[in-house]
Amino acid sequence: MSKKACSQKGTKAFCLSGARKIKTFFKRHQKQSFAYPYIMWMAIFVVIPIILIGVYAFTDSGGFTFRNFAGMASYAPVFGRSLWLAFLATAICLFIGYPVALAISRRNLKSQRILMMLLMLPMWINFLLRTYAWMSLLENTGLINRALAFLGVFELINSLNSGNPSYIPIDHFQMINTGGAVVLGMVYNYLPFMILPIHSVIIKIDPFVIEAAQDLGANRPTVFRKVILPLSLSGVISGITMVFVPSVSTFVISKLLGGGTDMLLGDLIEMQFLGAAYNPHLGSAISLIMMAIVVLCMSIMNRFGEGEEQAVLM
Repeated sequence: MSKKACSQKGTKAFCLSGARKIKTFFKRHQKQSFAYPYIMWMAIFVVIPIILIGVYAFTDSGGFTFRNFAGMASYAPVFGRSLWLAFLATAICLFIGYPVALAISRRNLKSQRILMMLLMLPMWINFLLRTYAWMSLLENTGLINRALAFLGVFELINSLNSGNPSYIPIDHFQMINTGGAVVLGMVYNYLPFMILPIHSVIIKIDPFVIEAAQDLGANRPTVFRKVILPLSLSGVISGITMVFVPSVSTFVISKLLGGGTDMLLGDLIEMQFLGAAYNPHLGSAISLIMMAIVVLCMSIMNRFGEGEEQAVLM
């Protein structure tokens, strides 16, 4: 074979090899390009706002300062109240949501789809409208108080306490503008976010694992405690996160159902950005501390859940 032919053959092989590398490169980056819209979305609506909050929190009209954090101790009751109500709402959602998710998962596939659709049906209604609906139910002249008055509950209470000279007759129960109404609004609006992740994890548990536990002599409570609960813990933690985070930062529910009597973190932040006490630097500092507290709580829960997904039969 001549040198010219060998040269042409080598050049062709080199070109083919280069074409393959270019094709492989574009294929690899074509797969990565699907993530670019998500990255842009996160950068615009998550990363950049967090950076702006950090800048505002550590600055004022005079430049860099820690002054925005100096008086934060005066808002300790607001932080404590917000964390407590969020914790209470999350605990109630877990107490209700886990049995509901477990019961739904034991139905056949068609029934599960129907029940999940019914569960999500109220979520198709606007969040604000759902909260206003609870206002009309809980107010002093609302449907619940009128129903109790129609049943004669208030007359019975007044007659039972008629002998007490210091007793003041009542014609309604004070349900609106209370902490209980705020918790009720949180539970109603965020309960599906607890049920959905728990249900999605429970239905993925291998039924043969449960059968094996039963074959080894485990009764139903033991199977639940040693198998189902540990394997569904990831869904529990996801549900807690999805309920606790919006609960601790809500301001619509606390304003409409709480009446602003007990200020929460969301109300305080909203006041700094949109209210009469306009101070975006202080509002950013409060937001930064709230995010740090939420991240800390989530880290503790995730650390608690590590290593608990392995079912151990004792």
